[in-house]
Amino acid sequence: MHHTRRLFVIGGLISSIVLIGFGVGSIVIGVQGRAEVRDSIVREHIVATPDAGSIAGKELATGADAKQFAAVIRKHTLEMTDGKTYGQMGRYLTADGSDTNDAEEAATDPATGNPTENGARNVWITSTALSTALSTSYFAEQVGLFSIVMGVALLITGLGFAVLTLGALRLPTPEHVDS
Repeated sequence: MHHTRRLFVIGGLISSIVLIGFGVGSIVIGVQGRAEVRDSIVREHIVATPDAGSIAGKELATGADAKQFAAVIRKHTLEMTDGKTYGQMGRYLTADGSDTNDAEEAATDPATGNPTENGARNVWITSTALSTALSTSYFAEQVGLFSIVMGVALLITGLGFAVLTLGALRLPTPEHVDS
């Protein structure tokens, strides 16, 4: 076999092996990642509220369920805060129940002597933490799916390189071609 041709064949086979290896690894990591996300969601035993559409009354089991329920949490939080988001609400409450960011205008909490915290605003902190965790589960599950799809693409590409490389071994070399 000609020296240059041998290098191409060896390079092709090494490339094939690397691509196949990365493809298999990516598929395994993606499958494990998706399983871990789903196990984590199930472990929390979160049951969707009756107004949660197709997941109402069911335990969350997938990233898609988690994403859908995160939207329900946001809806409930907006209902509890009269449609205001965290950034639209004052940190404290005044004596008449209005919100303010000015500690001097705030009513004094008789138990602590400090300005009275806006409890409705604090609901957003919990809501944001919960919905972010749920949304992250959805994102993580999608990354796992992407990893699986990319793994399949790498695997197919590696197999294709192997077929082309091995096929090149059967082609006649220039010195064996009749004129």
